[in-house]
Amino acid sequence: MLYRRNLMRVVAARFLSRAGSEAAFFIGVWGKAAFELQATATQLAVVMFALSMALIIGSAAGGVLVDRYGPKNVLIYSHVLFVPAALAVVLADSIPRLVVLAGIWGLVGAPVLTAGASFAPFLTSHAEELKRANALIEGAGSAAFVLGPALGAIIARYATVDLVFYVDAGASVVAAIIAWSIVLPPHVPSPKSGGAFAEATRGLRVTYSIPSVRFYVLAGTTVWLGFGVFGALEPLFFRDVVGVGVEMIGWMNSLVGLGFVLGAFAFDRLPGSTVSAKALTLSIGAIGLGAVLYVLTPRIAVIAMGALALGTAAGVFSPLQRTLIHRDTPHEYLGRVIGASEVHHRGGELLPLAFAPLLAATFGVQPTLIAGGLGMVVIALAALMAATRLDRAMPPGPVELAHASVTTDEPISPNP
Repeated sequence: MLYRRNLMRVVAARFLSRAGSEAAFFIGVWGKAAFELQATATQLAVVMFALSMALIIGSAAGGVLVDRYGPKNVLIYSHVLFVPAALAVVLADSIPRLVVLAGIWGLVGAPVLTAGASFAPFLTSHAEELKRANALIEGAGSAAFVLGPALGAIIARYATVDLVFYVDAGASVVAAIIAWSIVLPPHVPSPKSGGAFAEATRGLRVTYSIPSVRFYVLAGTTVWLGFGVFGALEPLFFRDVVGVGVEMIGWMNSLVGLGFVLGAFAFDRLPGSTVSAKALTLSIGAIGLGAVLYVLTPRIAVIAMGALALGTAAGVFSPLQRTLIHRDTPHEYLGRVIGASEVHHRGGELLPLAFAPLLAATFGVQPTLIAGGLGMVVIALAALMAATRLDRAMPPGPVELAHASVTTDEPISPNP
């Protein structure tokens, strides 16, 4: 009973914080840059670069904090700090100011994401309950992806773009109160080994020392590399290729969010045997195909179908990757490994910013986006054989660090 109550509170906090932030990102950051401040592809890439760098730093720090203080404390205090950061973005009246303020917004918000992504193993150690918890937590984020951009679109249509940041701040206040009501056993901090930077890098060492976890994290990086191309160019696709207003970004990404919900719902009902590296790789290929359909034509009906297909595949991928990482990571390293995964996530989004504007200027926005989707498909096909070998080599049951050859001077216990 306590497990269910805690899980529902985590789900509620996840939904509220993500709904506010999705509205703030798609309409308040993307929309403001492209439509109010008339950003070029290069300027939009600079905004995304600053946001991605902030998220990388914040994710690494968040992982260390989760292992030291537990996900509940990190979730509460990160939400409290997030409120003034969200309200400050209202002051962005130029691209340089937006770069700075969006960076602060991302830096403070990243530990919220890391704590939420780390929560499931602190609620249960049962394999099927872990799968269900990840499906519901990620499903809540997916449902927020439906509501957030749609709410942002309505606000932009009938009020002002800046109002989304007030909504974001208010949602964080309520999420912090809900997180405070979660009941967990006293947190046992992981052993310290140097400063925060040393602990964060140790998380990367553990991630790369466990073959299965390394594969899951790098597989996710493939997805975020593709999405990074979209992060740099998608608003320009709607503005210059489709020829619609800022609210269309919100509506189409709400359809992506609806797909996320459908995908998380499907994942929850898949048999446990499908929690595998092969299934993860196939889901990446499906994401790539959905991304191609999303930008294949300026016709809204086709874009909508692509948005739903892309979201559904990603809705399976996200809880599947999270469950695999949770299953195979020693508990005392969980926060730092999730932080390392988030660093790869943000780094994957960051790298295309260096070349996407140049490719768009040379070949056009739409062909560059199509290439980003096709790249995911090609990489997934190339990795399929390695994923199958990894599944065959995995020991039955939870993975112990003895199977992982981790080089560390810290005491290690088996993953519960």
